[in-house]
Amino acid sequence: MSLSSPKSQLQALVFLLVAMISVQSSGSLAKVLFQNFPVLTVSALRLCFGAIILAIIFKAWKIQWRNIRWKAIVSYGVALAGMNALFYLSLQRLPLGIAVAFEFIGPLSVALYYARQKYDLIWIACAIVGLLLLFPFHQTNHGLDLLGIVFAVAAGACWALYIIAGQKPSGVSGNHTVFLGMSVGMLFLLPIALCTGSFAHVFESPHIFYFIALAILASALPFSLEMLALKRLTALSFGTLMSLEPAVAAFSGFIFLGEKLMWNQWLALATIITASLGCTITTQRARQRNESL
Repeated sequence: MSLSSPKSQLQALVFLLVAMISVQSSGSLAKVLFQNFPVLTVSALRLCFGAIILAIIFKAWKIQWRNIRWKAIVSYGVALAGMNALFYLSLQRLPLGIAVAFEFIGPLSVALYYARQKYDLIWIACAIVGLLLLFPFHQTNHGLDLLGIVFAVAAGACWALYIIAGQKPSGVSGNHTVFLGMSVGMLFLLPIALCTGSFAHVFESPHIFYFIALAILASALPFSLEMLALKRLTALSFGTLMSLEPAVAAFSGFIFLGEKLMWNQWLALATIITASLGCTITTQRARQRNESL
């Protein structure tokens, strides 16, 4: 199927929407686990259980190990580990929607780097305005935690690496790439998590069921869907479409955690969504014009 075909683009959009809903719903579940476990433990076990699930589903034992391009896999795995750990650290200090919005600076930077049309810059500018509106100024009841913002922006940098690394040939299928990358990320985080001394309670009920649900919703399902989307989208389209994620996160935080945003922050999310939709439409039209020439 052609990368630029409307059917391929629609499939990619559906994959991304399902992945976003899954990830942001899991963010609410992660905040519940933070009450009993350190952040890095939650992050490491999310990747660990996710890798085990993917290994079973996609029959990891059939991987052609000689074909693996480990440079691409390791960079992808490091990006996954950093994105997970830093984002969860930011969630301890920021509302879910705000944390994701600052994290979005990463994919926004990727979109800006690959922008070639004047309309690309317009939509990216809209997304930037939306991010600026997220700052509390004088309208909010309290300011945002500075360290939480730093964690979220750092997670965004890892997110940018994740987008770029996910498009590089890995020598194996996309599903096996996700499994291998998740395993690499888990190996980076697990030694740190083991030092927390909280593993004895992980396998107790109901914690074990929460961790398995988190692994499915936050890792196994969305990363597999995003890998499928990455194969159907350019880095520009993927990076800008991910701007929908702050809105999904805000609604998830509102529904599951009772987190309320100020009017300017809701306006910011609406602006970011507009940028995402605008980029998708104009990019598709530009491709169709180029193909007709």
